[in-house]
Amino acid sequence: MIVYYDTEFIEQGPSLPIELISIGMVREDGATLYLINADVSLSKLVRHPWLSMNVVPQLPIKMSGFASGMLSGIIEWDTEHDDFHSVVAADTIAHMVREFVLLKHDELDDPVKPELWAYYGAYDHVVLSQLYGSMADLPQGMPMYTNDIMQEWTRLDRPAILPPQPEHQHRAIDDAYWCSQAHTELRDWRTWLQQSDGTLYEDEMDEVERYKAWKTERDS
Repeated sequence: MIVYYDTEFIEQGPSLPIELISIGMVREDGATLYLINADVSLSKLVRHPWLSMNVVPQLPIKMSGFASGMLSGIIEWDTEHDDFHSVVAADTIAHMVREFVLLKHDELDDPVKPELWAYYGAYDHVVLSQLYGSMADLPQGMPMYTNDIMQEWTRLDRPAILPPQPEHQHRAIDDAYWCSQAHTELRDWRTWLQQSDGTLYEDEMDEVERYKAWKTERDS
């Protein structure tokens, strides 16, 4: 069972653990999971220049009393936000992620062997591992590594086929959906290359257009 996922996190240097903000997961059977860490430091979030611009707007957070150039005010969860129901404690996130990834058909079956995919997934896997302590503490059956969309795309010579980034980029569940779409394109590209018998094209765009025509014909 393939699980596509993305995390948002606070990185604080080598002496401190990476702090989970949110995690989004999409299984290949269509199931989804989106969770936001209720234990994350909201003050760290809004004081981090990049996170405050790119991640905070995607979260159920409201701020008041912040004047221009000032770093003081009231920061709190927005209980009326559509995503507020996703805000749960870190230990709850760990439990729900384990149940989502280690899918069981019923109580007597072994967990379905999961396969994790992410985009630039090295940090994502560290964040995932730290939900349980360290990588050695991962639940039995949880993969010890995450496959990387970026590495696979590079291995295939970076064809211009990846979908556009989502409108709400850095909302973890939207980015996880993007990973699933990107991986589907890369798998289709591999299939098309195998069926093209090594045909050489004049330029990359000609190659991509022929690939798109092949997909259209296949799906019609």
